[in-house]
Amino acid sequence: MISLRQHVASLVAVFLALAVGIALGGGPLAADDDGDSGARDGRGASSAPTPSSGPVSDRAAEFADAFAGQGANRLYADGLSGHAAAILAMPGAESATVKALQAQIVAAGGAITGTFTAGAKLVDAAEKTLVDTLGSQLSTQLADPRAEASVPTYERMGQLLGVAMATTQASSVRADLAAVSVRESLGPAELLTSPEDVRNAPLVLVVLPPGRDGAESSLATRTILAGLVSGIGHNAAGVVVAGDADSADDGELAALREDDLTGPISTVDGVETTIGQVTTVLAMEAVIAGTTGSYGASGSDGVVPLP
Repeated sequence: MISLRQHVASLVAVFLALAVGIALGGGPLAADDDGDSGARDGRGASSAPTPSSGPVSDRAAEFADAFAGQGANRLYADGLSGHAAAILAMPGAESATVKALQAQIVAAGGAITGTFTAGAKLVDAAEKTLVDTLGSQLSTQLADPRAEASVPTYERMGQLLGVAMATTQASSVRADLAAVSVRESLGPAELLTSPEDVRNAPLVLVVLPPGRDGAESSLATRTILAGLVSGIGHNAAGVVVAGDADSADDGELAALREDDLTGPISTVDGVETTIGQVTTVLAMEAVIAGTTGSYGASGSDGVVPLP
């Protein structure tokens, strides 16, 4: 028998697909088989073009968002109950998006240990020497197996970020001396701003900034993000990286998805919408249960993780 959760999840996927399909229908896919977007009358002349489907597409997207928002609590089924999450807001991440995701995590029964903010220097290729030097010094001083001195620069820094905010246990734990040391060291270097006296969480939600039209998926961006995220995943029970549709097209999320990520890591696009935010939390529920993937309108593993 199909459970209520499976049924609602399927409906969310259907409505998201409907919204995306209608949007495409008003674009290049609207042309007929001969490549002519205008219908011809009996005399062979093109008739007037049909009105734009933009308003229809907008209504479909609004309906999908409303459906996801109103059905979210039933869909979550308290799947994050007993699990806490730390949020890592990357440089430029929108505060409104972070707050919306916080609300969805709470709606799923989860708790939020705190929101950490990455500094611009952390993802600036020109600051690699700073990241490498400080990461090497910290890993040596800590002598902690969770931070390996021999791994590449950004993966090592990602492991240190994991030490600062995460745990591989299923429930949150009190921040140990190593976590406090990393937080206190990365702050003055403007690499990470940490909330005071917060616990380490099993889940880490990484929120990317909005994508930009024409942004390139560069090797440097891919190397930095993939290293950081993989390193965090080394010391967390689960990691979910969320970005908007533009970021998934040719921005930071696209760059990250081009890399072969290993560990308990999932990605979600469309986070600027309610349905994308709901999908993000479903991905968090899935990753803590052992299932990872790439989700959203551009996700290679489907629009939403189904149980």
